[in-house]
Amino acid sequence: MLIKPLRGVVPPMVTPLKDNETLDIGGLERLVEHILSGHVHGLFLLGTTGEAPNLSYPMRHEVVKRVCKQVRGRVPVLVGITDTVLIESLDLAQTAYAAGAAAVVAAPPYYFAPGQPELVEYYNRLADRLPLPLFLYNMPSHTKVMIDPETAYKLSENENIVGLKDSSANIVYFNKVRHLLRARPDFALLIGPEEALGNVVLMGAHGGVSGGANLFPQLFVDLYDAAVAGDVAKVCKLQERVMTISAALYGVGQHMSSFIKGVKCSLALMGICSDFMVEPFNHFRKEERELIRRRLIELGVETVDSGQSTVDS
Repeated sequence: MLIKPLRGVVPPMVTPLKDNETLDIGGLERLVEHILSGHVHGLFLLGTTGEAPNLSYPMRHEVVKRVCKQVRGRVPVLVGITDTVLIESLDLAQTAYAAGAAAVVAAPPYYFAPGQPELVEYYNRLADRLPLPLFLYNMPSHTKVMIDPETAYKLSENENIVGLKDSSANIVYFNKVRHLLRARPDFALLIGPEEALGNVVLMGAHGGVSGGANLFPQLFVDLYDAAVAGDVAKVCKLQERVMTISAALYGVGQHMSSFIKGVKCSLALMGICSDFMVEPFNHFRKEERELIRRRLIELGVETVDSGQSTVDS
């Protein structure tokens, strides 16, 4: 059951892979337990950080089944069902429901960018056919369309639409949505960019979907707890730590995939899971990998042999 509003830190889990068609099963299991050991409040599967759009449909269904079985209801599991094909979103949602997931998450269909009236109609039709509650996912850098604040407000009237994950990195936008929905305390507002987590929770947001929590889950939970408690001094201290990690690990490389590569490379160097990335992307090569290793050590993190591109399962 999903308690509304969903609160806390809900890491968007990476998808450990051996190759384009094979999960790193051992790595997947270790990663789930590593994240849950940080007392997070949920898991988000098949989001951007999970490389979902590049995964085969069979693999997406396999991830959902395996993780939900392992989690066993310890935290709510959210499943990304974003797709350009409505029936594929519904099919994955059925798998999520059968596996025991708590909710699904959908960004606007990409490639052909819909207008706001079309978005309202699409999300309402989708929500009315889903077996699970739906979170909106605002990701304009990848979908080419913003879910306007007024659109989010209209969609909140659908009782099966229960929240919004905003990855726009636009605090003005986030605050507009929060202001419009101030009379809806049961509608969850979650921030994507972890660099703003402490700030927005202090202002009333319900939590964050923080990619760095794949690596340091307890840090993000501590930051969230400090913000909820209104401990500004502690928020500033922990948010600075988050910024240090962000600067050290996420900017290696020059492409939009650098964040995911940095997180996966770090996880591999920590001995948790493979750093293989599904095509068209590839994992960091020797030079970037060694840089990530040095920076992890500077952050106080023990690493395994940096000569290995993946870890054994």
